[in-house]
Amino acid sequence: MWIPTEHEKYGVVLASFRGTVQHGLPLEIGDTVQILEKCEGWYRGFILKNPNTKGIFPCSYIHLKSAHIKNKGQFETVIPTEDSVITEMTSTLRDWGAMWKQLYVKNEGDLFHRLWHVMNEILDLRRQVLVGHLTNDRMRDVKQHITARLDWGNEQLCLDLVPRREFSMVDPDEISVTELYRLMEHRHRKKDTPVPASTHHLFVNMKSLMGANLGEELEVFFHIYDGRENKPISERFFVRLNKTGVPKSPEKTERQCTLFVDLGSSDLRKDVYIVVHIVRIGRMGTGEKKSLCSVQYRRPFGCAVVSIADLLTADSKDDHLLKVYSCTTESEWHQIHENLIKKASSRYNLSGSNTGLSVALQLLHGDIDQLRREYLVLFKRGVSITRKLGFSDVIMPGELRNDLYITLERGEFEKGGKSVARNVEVTVYVLDIDGQILKSHVAAGSGEPGGDDYHSLVLYHNNTPRWAEHVKLPIPVDMFRGSHVRFEFRHCSTKDKGEKKLFGYSFVPLMQEDGRTLPDGTHELIIHKCEENANLGECSRYIKLPFSKTNLPANNQTLKSTKESFWITSFLCSTKLTQNGDMLDLLKWRAHPERINDSLSKLKEIDGSEIVKFLQDTLDTLFGILDESSKRYGLKVFDSLVHIINLLQDSKFQHFKPVMDTYIESHFAGALSYRDLIKVLKWYVDRIVEAEHQDHIQQVLKASEYIFKYIIQSRRLYSLATGGQNEDEFRICVHELFMSIRFFLSQENKPACPVTQTQAVFLRTFPAIYAELLKIFTVREVAGFVRETLASLPTTAQSECPLEAVKLQCIAKTVESQLYTNPESRCVLVPVVLRLLQAHMQEQRELVMCARILTSMLSLIKKEETGTPEPVMSEEVELIVDSLLGVLLRTILEITNRPQPAGSSLRLQFQDVTGEFVGCLLALLREMSDRHYQQLLQSFTSKEDLRDFLLQIFTVFRILIRPEMFPKDWTVMRLVTNNVIITTVLYLSDALRKNFLNDKFDYKVWDSYFYLSVIFINQPCLQLESFSPSKRKRILEKYGDMRVMMGCEIFSMWQNLGEHKLNFIPAMIGPFLEVTLVPQPDLRNVMIPIFHDMMDWEQRRSGNFKQVEAKLIDKLDSLMSEGKGDETYRELFNSILLKKIERETWRESGISLIATVTRLMERLLDYRDCMKLGEVDGKKIGCTVSLLNFYKTELNKEEMYIRYIHKLYDLHLKAQNYTEASYTLLLYDELLEWSERPLREFLNYPMQSEWQRKECLHLTIVQNFDRGKCWENGIILCRELADQYESFYDYRNLSKMRMMEASLYDKIMDQQRLEPEFFRVGFYGKKFPFFLRNKEFVCRGHDYERLEAFQQRMLNEFPYAIAMQHVNQPDQTIYQAEAQYLQIYAVTPIPESQDVLQRDGVPDNIKSFYKFNHIWRFRYDRPFHKGTKDKENEFKSLWVERTTLTLVQSLPGISRWFEVDKRELVEVSPLENAIEVIENKNLQLRTLISQCQSRQMQNVNPLTMCLNGVVDAAVNGGLARYQEAFFVKDYVMNHPEDGDKITRLRELMFEQAHILEYGLAVHEKYVPQDMRPLHKKLVDQFHLMKSSLGIQEFPAYVRASPVHFTNGSPRTCRNSVPNIISPEGGRGGVARRSPLSYPAANRYSSSSLSSQASNEVSNITGQSESSDEVFNMQPSPSTSSLSSNHSASPNVTSSAPSSARGSPQLADKHKHCRDNTCLSPRDRPVSAVFPNPLDPAQRASSHQMGDATLPRSDPNLSAPDKGSSVKNMRSQSPVLTSRSPQKNTLPPFTPSPTECPSAGLVSASPVLSGSYSSGISSLSRCSVSDASATEYGTLGADHGPASAAALALPLSMPNSASEEPVRRENKTPPPYSVYERNNPCRRPVPLPHSLSVPPAAQSSSCSSSSSQADPPALPPKPHQLRTSSMKLDSSASLSSDPRVTRPRLLPRKVSQL
Repeated sequence: MWIPTEHEKYGVVLASFRGTVQHGLPLEIGDTVQILEKCEGWYRGFILKNPNTKGIFPCSYIHLKSAHIKNKGQFETVIPTEDSVITEMTSTLRDWGAMWKQLYVKNEGDLFHRLWHVMNEILDLRRQVLVGHLTNDRMRDVKQHITARLDWGNEQLCLDLVPRREFSMVDPDEISVTELYRLMEHRHRKKDTPVPASTHHLFVNMKSLMGANLGEELEVFFHIYDGRENKPISERFFVRLNKTGVPKSPEKTERQCTLFVDLGSSDLRKDVYIVVHIVRIGRMGTGEKKSLCSVQYRRPFGCAVVSIADLLTADSKDDHLLKVYSCTTESEWHQIHENLIKKASSRYNLSGSNTGLSVALQLLHGDIDQLRREYLVLFKRGVSITRKLGFSDVIMPGELRNDLYITLERGEFEKGGKSVARNVEVTVYVLDIDGQILKSHVAAGSGEPGGDDYHSLVLYHNNTPRWAEHVKLPIPVDMFRGSHVRFEFRHCSTKDKGEKKLFGYSFVPLMQEDGRTLPDGTHELIIHKCEENANLGECSRYIKLPFSKTNLPANNQTLKSTKESFWITSFLCSTKLTQNGDMLDLLKWRAHPERINDSLSKLKEIDGSEIVKFLQDTLDTLFGILDESSKRYGLKVFDSLVHIINLLQDSKFQHFKPVMDTYIESHFAGALSYRDLIKVLKWYVDRIVEAEHQDHIQQVLKASEYIFKYIIQSRRLYSLATGGQNEDEFRICVHELFMSIRFFLSQENKPACPVTQTQAVFLRTFPAIYAELLKIFTVREVAGFVRETLASLPTTAQSECPLEAVKLQCIAKTVESQLYTNPESRCVLVPVVLRLLQAHMQEQRELVMCARILTSMLSLIKKEETGTPEPVMSEEVELIVDSLLGVLLRTILEITNRPQPAGSSLRLQFQDVTGEFVGCLLALLREMSDRHYQQLLQSFTSKEDLRDFLLQIFTVFRILIRPEMFPKDWTVMRLVTNNVIITTVLYLSDALRKNFLNDKFDYKVWDSYFYLSVIFINQPCLQLESFSPSKRKRILEKYGDMRVMMGCEIFSMWQNLGEHKLNFIPAMIGPFLEVTLVPQPDLRNVMIPIFHDMMDWEQRRSGNFKQVEAKLIDKLDSLMSEGKGDETYRELFNSILLKKIERETWRESGISLIATVTRLMERLLDYRDCMKLGEVDGKKIGCTVSLLNFYKTELNKEEMYIRYIHKLYDLHLKAQNYTEASYTLLLYDELLEWSERPLREFLNYPMQSEWQRKECLHLTIVQNFDRGKCWENGIILCRELADQYESFYDYRNLSKMRMMEASLYDKIMDQQRLEPEFFRVGFYGKKFPFFLRNKEFVCRGHDYERLEAFQQRMLNEFPYAIAMQHVNQPDQTIYQAEAQYLQIYAVTPIPESQDVLQRDGVPDNIKSFYKFNHIWRFRYDRPFHKGTKDKENEFKSLWVERTTLTLVQSLPGISRWFEVDKRELVEVSPLENAIEVIENKNLQLRTLISQCQSRQMQNVNPLTMCLNGVVDAAVNGGLARYQEAFFVKDYVMNHPEDGDKITRLRELMFEQAHILEYGLAVHEKYVPQDMRPLHKKLVDQFHLMKSSLGIQEFPAYVRASPVHFTNGSPRTCRNSVPNIISPEGGRGGVARRSPLSYPAANRYSSSSLSSQASNEVSNITGQSESSDEVFNMQPSPSTSSLSSNHSASPNVTSSAPSSARGSPQLADKHKHCRDNTCLSPRDRPVSAVFPNPLDPAQRASSHQMGDATLPRSDPNLSAPDKGSSVKNMRSQSPVLTSRSPQKNTLPPFTPSPTECPSAGLVSASPVLSGSYSSGISSLSRCSVSDASATEYGTLGADHGPASAAALALPLSMPNSASEEPVRRENKTPPPYSVYERNNPCRRPVPLPHSLSVPPAAQSSSCSSSSSQADPPALPPKPHQLRTSSMKLDSSASLSSDPRVTRPRLLPRKVSQL
């Protein structure tokens, strides 16, 4: 039986539990669980991080921990009773764990590893805390370390700032909001701006001297030197180096490491240096030979200098290599460091290029105790301390120092009878009073222990040596008296013996007889003569002698006149000894009473450090004098006491205040002093008003705190001694004193008046007196003193008066004092404090101090809530509310609306005061109860006042909700703020309902209320869904979901509005919509019905709800693009509103609105999801297109439509889809007209006219068409712009536009365009976005992108999609699957412009555009076998399923893919399939043969492979299989309807054999020698093939049909001009023979075929090998290819002159357009094929030749070019492989035909005597689009003729109108193409103007082709229709008169949407 647990409530999982039992709860090790019930070894409960899932688990898996239980029962919560730091650590580490893994995923490796180390460190520290073996100090350090690490991690991970007090997290409910703000601000400041350390230390580690090969030991001295003062500021650090230049004692680190301590911030300057002196120990000269002498000398070696400022920027981890310099002369040694600093380079030089001192230098910051903790290893290992010279900036009590520093400055010595100067060495000894040498009391520097003596440097041959060496003498205080220092002078000989001979000495006593020590400064000592054997051990012999020349008696001229002297400088740093005689006189005042007056007067002149040394003795002296002679010396003693008290205010001596406090409490004994002190103090106060000089009085008042301390302590001592006598007298004295104080405080003076400054001085010290007064007086009495004193201050305030700030400081200290914390005194002080505060806040003065005071007051209220009676606290809150609430609101509004100051410090102060006041307001509102709110609302006398208050508080609340109000990581503060706001709003909403509804309705108040509620709900800090589970749980437990509470309040208030709701429609639709988009189900359920209410009221008012619809749609776009809303919201919105409107009369229109909005949401959600992806892909573009179309077609929102046009444009540019970008921008361009209507500034467009914007758009579109290589489209826009410029006579821009147009033509002919692949993609399954779901699209691939690459790209875009491996249409299970399925296969485009593609002579550069642009239809063929498959011959049953896909828009367009609109399925029979296959192969063969002939191939390999493939397949049964399948009797009998097709197949087979025969002949001519055997094999196999086909000779139609090539002759003319054919030639009527045909009578055997064919080929081509001007052409992949029509007899053709050769008569079935090309006379070879040109008389008119019914291509049909010369260039043929990514290796350079020019240049141009046609006809009207994708890949690019003749060629169209599919009229797409505008059903896409012809030209050349539809012509340009006499009809050809110019055509007008 399950029993609820009593104590077993909380535990930690010890081992993972899988939960495999029934109702089992899976557990992971480390999870924390809350236990609810227990039963037989099992617990039932839940994991704390997932409380919704409950289950059972074994007891043995749980380690129980003690915990507190809150809200015991069903909703109980468990709080562990462990240390709060441990609890925080545990929860924080859990949160970090999940985020830490994400760091790895995001590849943030640095933070990942750092966090890993910190987490391990925290875990280790946690173990230490849990063990509980730490001392209190260590526990504190560990906790501090833990919290520092936690804060660091939270900051790095952008988590919340945790408010703490003493390392523990603070509960915001348990402290005041003001205190919470202070804690947050303190932690924020600590994090942002660490307080710079005031104390610094320099760590020095001597490594080695590099490059010094002296072989002698060295001494290195470091010290810090002030370059500005030119003096050292620290002791010396001394390191001994051995002969190799490394420290002598490496094991003793304290001898090579030191810490220069107590450097102030002022010492870290650029002119403060580390100076290093190096001294060698050895011979006198470095070059001397080693002698037997063992005497060594200290000699100068070198110096190094480095600035301390350099260490601030240098990397502390790197060692410094200091360059060592030596002085040029030894006499400069004492100032070598100064020369280095001054860079006086003439006085020093480098010791050696490789000599350097390797030193580690590092600056450390903080006090020495902090360093000991942080650098524990350093101090444990050992480091010497090097002090500053003198005291540090702050002198601490108890600090003991007694160091005498002596500097050996210089000496002056006589030669002593020698010829050269002496080598002088000074030895220093310290001797005590008995003449004994003090051991170890002479220190050369820290780092080495002190010695008995010190030997100076020896300067070679120098009688005036300057040493500048510092020696430290740490002599104990008790040994100072009687001790002296002796200096012995010796001459160091350089002879062999190396003796040191004593020749004199000096000495100096350390203390004088009166107790003063040796004064600081330079002393000139007397050098006493002596010999080496003189006995100096008995100091009594010389101690009485004079030692200094300054102290010599006047009669002792002997010593005075001597030239020999020795100078030293002494400096004493002692905390016990003094050099000041005045100080000693004061302390010994009883010995000399007559000097008391002088001593008291001189006390002010004594240095402060001397006074604090003897502070207690000095104070005893002063009060001793006061007790004995108060009347005589009372005033002087008082002034001296004031001087000492104020001395301790100095920052240098402030640490001695505790010493004085201790003195007052423990040592002070002046029981009678209080009378004199009060008397003198009152005397001074009474004279304040009258005194002229206030300085001294201000000093007295500044010391009033300690004066009162002495007064109170004295009175207490007196009371203890006398039993409380004279109490009344004392009270009266104090009252009188305060009366005097109040009098002088009440004086009103000018701000600059000295009395005002004195008032300010007193007010600064006044609060410090309260605590002293409380020792004797009651709380109420002291409160009375304070109240009356503060009340006496002048009320008229002046803003510039310094007294105002001091007054507030005084009040602030009062509020923070012990006096104010007492409720009894507080009730006395609160009114006066509030009065002063209110006055200042109303005038906006001293707001920082006002905030500080109010903060302290409100913090105190929260602290004392528990201990203070409720009425007292309530009354205090009521007082504050009455006095300050309104002022506080106005102040916050003022300071937040005020512009922030520029200075950083001022701005910081501004932010501080704002936060402080906000904290005060929140604290005050939180303390207010129901009664306070009722009283507040009742206090407003009028509705206007209440209205103003509500507007004010709502505005302030909106300010508090702003994101910038608090730093980002202050979530705790924001939650408290929101809790206070919602509580207050709930109180105030009642007042709103009661006072501002019905007839008293006030829109402004209600609007402010709703606006506040909306932004409250939308705050980021309340969006719990974005928080971690643990953080969300904490917030819900403490505050609940405040969004739902506010939402319910909004709904309630909305329902109360009634008919006033109309005032908020449509204004509140957007804000309420934003609220409903918050992902909180309860909030959505509450708020969505409001929209139904709005629709209902709008319907009542207007009869519709268009306003609601418009506003909803507008706001949805902006809100959802910000990331708001989701699929759940869409469904909820739809279901709730549909349910609400079920019974409404306007149900139908409501359903329509809801459906529209829902569909918009679907698209917006898809769009947002796509935009989250990183790179631009098809999904983003497709989604944007879908949304753009929706705004245009369904919503008709033009502005949103244009916005999304530009978003789509930007996407295309980013993806480098320049063509699509152009089409996209064209949509906006089409909305504009060429008008001067002004347009506003919009998006990135400035304010401009409509004409200017359209011009700008045109230019941008042309530029992008150019970048996308879609030049034909750019030409149309260029012409449109040119017409505009021409109409405005803007010839400058017109010229530029024409040049741009010309450049586009050049690019068409000169640049290569890659042919794209097209792919059909099906998106199946419900997991796809709405705009893709269960739809199929055709996509235009990227350059070089093939099927495999495209498939991979699509799978990358949809990583969860499954690729379908078949091409069949999927069934319904796939459509409805909860998955993503992709079906992808390649499709073949079906070009619309068949006329261009079928025309001969049009270069491939031009044709390629029409093959792959403006494509609506695509084809896909799937082979299958119908019926039983014949294993012997599979062609019998091989059918093809042909699928034709029609798109909603043509490609390319505004997207790279468009949806399939229509799908047509047809089946191609095996016979039809066979015909297509052979036709395509024949076409490929012709193309390759033509390329080979024109030498466009690099080699003949492609032709070889193709021939080999066809011949080999035929021999092995290829064509024979067709014969077996379709030519057998059974098939013919069973399929009588296929008779024509069988005939056609037979013709094609014979034609293929004919082409092969000719191809082999061409192949033989060009095949290389090593391929000859293969060629012979091909010839042999070809005969086998003919035999297998049963071909003995070719039928007549084959023999008469030459092998035609698409571009005619391999040679073309360089300057093409129309041929003028003579009438004779026209009358001849002889059909022209193709030069590639040969006599049918010829029969080639296998042996004669090659030779004869090759000869024929050479005759036909007529090309000389050396000719380099031959124009090589590539065959076009159009259907105008080899034909099966009959030609005239070759004999007739060859014998007829070229001028008489006409086109052959063709059957209608084989009609085609022919291209005629010609060569210039210079290029044309003389042969049978190209005879000499005839004279102009022989030329005939072209319309007389050939069959008039045939549309044909003839040079005479067009007018000549304007004399433009077109260069012919060679082009490389590509390797013809299937699906080659590059169709053309080099682009053809054939220029496009241009408009018809004037005929003025005809006579001057060279012309040919006859016309020459290729004689090529169509393949049974077989479209090029019917070729398979593989065949397309094998086709080369067409190098058409460079002829102007093509201008007037008729445009070939499909045979009948039925071939052109008609678009459905009900689905007219927007005009996405420059070619498709304003037609309800799609028409054939017209050519660009350069390729189109006038209607007359078409009719003249195509009049007989009744079945062909005329291509639509563009209207002519108005300014070119100059003559009305120009009549174009079928009887008058354009070419009949070359002078007739063709009308120029205008582009079609761009339509308006």
